[in-house]
Amino acid sequence: MSTDTDGAPVRKVTLDDVHALCDRYRNWGRWGPDDQLGTLNHIEPEMIVAAAGLVRQGKVISCALPYDGNGPQNGWGGRVNPLHFMLQDGGDAAIGAQDHMARLRYADDAIYMPLQSGTQWDALSHVFYDGKMYNGYGQEHVSSTGAEKNAIHLMTEKVVGRGVLLDIPRHRGVPWLEPGQGIDSAELAACAESQGVTVGRGDFVLVRTGHMAMCREQGAWGGYAAGDAPGLTLDSAHWICGNEIAGVATDTWGMEVRPNELEEIFQPVHIVLLVSAGLLIGEIFDLEKLAEDCAGDGVYEFMFAAGPLPFTKAVGSPLNPMAIK
Repeated sequence: MSTDTDGAPVRKVTLDDVHALCDRYRNWGRWGPDDQLGTLNHIEPEMIVAAAGLVRQGKVISCALPYDGNGPQNGWGGRVNPLHFMLQDGGDAAIGAQDHMARLRYADDAIYMPLQSGTQWDALSHVFYDGKMYNGYGQEHVSSTGAEKNAIHLMTEKVVGRGVLLDIPRHRGVPWLEPGQGIDSAELAACAESQGVTVGRGDFVLVRTGHMAMCREQGAWGGYAAGDAPGLTLDSAHWICGNEIAGVATDTWGMEVRPNELEEIFQPVHIVLLVSAGLLIGEIFDLEKLAEDCAGDGVYEFMFAAGPLPFTKAVGSPLNPMAIK
């Protein structure tokens, strides 16, 4: 069971609660029967222009975890850490394997990785509920050849605008949230107010739980991947959807509080936000450097550029999200 900010058990949610949230915040048809962008439709050109005006120092902060074998994956669902190997290297040049070319020698490499093994966006085709994904498209539109609807490549030029960091541990006065602790609408609103920042339509909200900081302090990822974690509760949908943000990302493996708030649905917040609302969800964002910088200058808003890689028909994508201040 998740807990509130005081560690007290919260009211147990039910399947009816989940369905009520889905009904309340469903955006199917809102931007037309053929829409595949969901809440990215909130972003208008003037919002991007305004976001560019937030760049005052020329400082660029990456929120990506390194893509290497030291990542958090443990094989759950076939997800492994990225595997990097060389196709050509200095040894090939030294033994004459490249002597067919005049004078020039080179190195080449390759990588194997599940697209959601590190810092990543969920495409709107990533999750189904009752056989449907966002905007009512059936799960049959995602086959062994990829997603014919709601694929990640459709968002390549769309994920840019104003970003806001909500540093929940700093707001609580703790180094990190403990696994199982939830973040609700009231706390998201209170954190924003305490940081002196207003969140509104078209914003990208990065929610720090400190889970990565905890793992680093302990010297191991432990149960980070698919295990218990702090995160967003179902109640957070009221603040997230009510503010009409474009996307939300966290520093945890699955964005929402785990153990989940009810046993009947795995990852119920995904059902509300991704499937019903069509909201872009990011996971495994490394927010530690950004949090230190924001705390240092007291500025929690920035230009945010985080386009997914254009993997055609993919249901998720790695990226290098950048906060520009």
